[in-house]
Amino acid sequence: MACFLENSTVTDCLISYGLTRQEAVIYETLLKHGEMTGYEVAKETGISRSNAYASLAGLADKGAAYLIKGETAKYTPVTVPQFVNNTLASLAEKGEFLKTHAPVRQDTSDGYITVQGALNIRNKILQMLDETQHRLYVMAPSDIIAQFSDELVAQLTAGKKVVVLTDGLSQKLIESLLNAVKSEDSAVYITNAEPGQIRLITDSAYVLTGELTGSESDTCLYSGQKNLVSVMKEALKNKITLLKK
Repeated sequence: MACFLENSTVTDCLISYGLTRQEAVIYETLLKHGEMTGYEVAKETGISRSNAYASLAGLADKGAAYLIKGETAKYTPVTVPQFVNNTLASLAEKGEFLKTHAPVRQDTSDGYITVQGALNIRNKILQMLDETQHRLYVMAPSDIIAQFSDELVAQLTAGKKVVVLTDGLSQKLIESLLNAVKSEDSAVYITNAEPGQIRLITDSAYVLTGELTGSESDTCLYSGQKNLVSVMKEALKNKITLLKK
């Protein structure tokens, strides 16, 4: 996960927790200075007083700040751990509600889906790995494999067939995968994996192929289309045959 946060800021992360950009800036300001009035916040941040007061009210509504009533109203920040935990707890509760009550989408696995952006691609890969029942094939350079090493080790430990084709740049990573092997059909092959590219097949039913460099412009194709699955699987099998010679 860390590689996807390298260029993030505290403000970016706060926004992902439901704050607007102005709310995030003001929350950071409160964390630095403690109790502040709306006037003080506006002066410190350069945000207009009307927007500062609106954002402070928003922070209070979202559980990131407390209003201290008195002769002059002040706001004090909720600690970051408390804000994070409260937000996650609220999201978890809402998530359970959605799982039960939201409409079930139509299965589009036989079509072709374009997955855009490194984070979306990573999440799709994690979903595919989590849903793998019997076997998976993956070809990618070691820096990409390392991002999913825990999930791959878990699949190997569970006795599922896992075939990894990667470069030999990380011997420690390769050893951790080999040490987790339980199935005789599992294997790790060293090859010239194309930088920034990933090929993944799960249960001979779903494929994901494309680029994963950490950029928002990364694009992968995901599909359950049988012809594409067969073509990719055959290509990987041929490569494995050559590597065995």
